[in-house]
Amino acid sequence: MQGMFRRGEFVREQCTPVTDDQQQPNGIDLTLSDVFEQIDAGRVGRDGKEIGDRRGCNPESLTEDEEPTYYLEPGGYIVRYGETVSIPDGHIGFVYPRSTLMRNSCMLNTAVWDAGYEGKGEGLLQVHHDIELERGARIAQLVLARANHDDTYDGTYQRENVVTE
Repeated sequence: MQGMFRRGEFVREQCTPVTDDQQQPNGIDLTLSDVFEQIDAGRVGRDGKEIGDRRGCNPESLTEDEEPTYYLEPGGYIVRYGETVSIPDGHIGFVYPRSTLMRNSCMLNTAVWDAGYEGKGEGLLQVHHDIELERGARIAQLVLARANHDDTYDGTYQRENVVTE
């Protein structure tokens, strides 16, 4: 009998770009691309939804050789991952925080990623104590599980944050 969750190698094939050190036994690590603060109220209704306006946080580099780093105070932030993910037919995606975030008083909340979804997803980062996060740091792990479904995702967030050239 095959396991419910797929191997890291399979998950890696559904994401780009991915480096060797991002591949894990049961998934791949997602990296931090951008951080935002929500500045206006959103709305979730029975007949629609609206995302509140956001302001991008600016990373800093203290020296010329240092990677851009976000210096975040306690609060809630939207984080965008650096990888484009495609959830294949017959699967469902789950994103979990890397344990180092929790060990630094942070939590990452995400939603289910349905079969057919493609994009650079986002999550809610709850910061409970000041933290420095370098752009490109591995902050989450994506795992894929086999799943039965009737249709594939074709909603509002399809191809979110993906720039077409």
